[in-house]
Amino acid sequence: QVQLVESGGGLVQPGGSLRLSCVASGSIFSLSTMGWYRQAPGKQREQVADITSGGSTKYADSVKGRFTISRDNAKNTVYLQMNSLKAEDTAVYYCNLDFLTAKTFWGQGTQVTVSS
Repeated sequence: QVQLVESGGGLVQPGGSLRLSCVASGSIFSLSTMGWYRQAPGKQREQVADITSGGSTKYADSVKGRFTISRDNAKNTVYLQMNSLKAEDTAVYYCNLDFLTAKTFWGQGTQVTVSS
């Protein structure tokens, strides 16, 4: 069983930055694709970004150029650097681990609120 623990959320003003972290337990982190998703009130959960075991990244159009996903396999940690935050980025952000598309795990989520 894998546990994912997110941190780094909070309240930030428009134009500000936050860095989310997600630490995974277990030994399959380095073999897995890691992703960040978000869910705003009244909306479906959407993928924000992901990074494969080989380091390839993918971003939603809405965050391209503003968010950066990265990983540190030695620390079993994936990061999401969020810059130039907008009110529409307000959501609960979830970490996801996908192991060879056979198993998937979710974190508990961390709230990001962008407001003046």
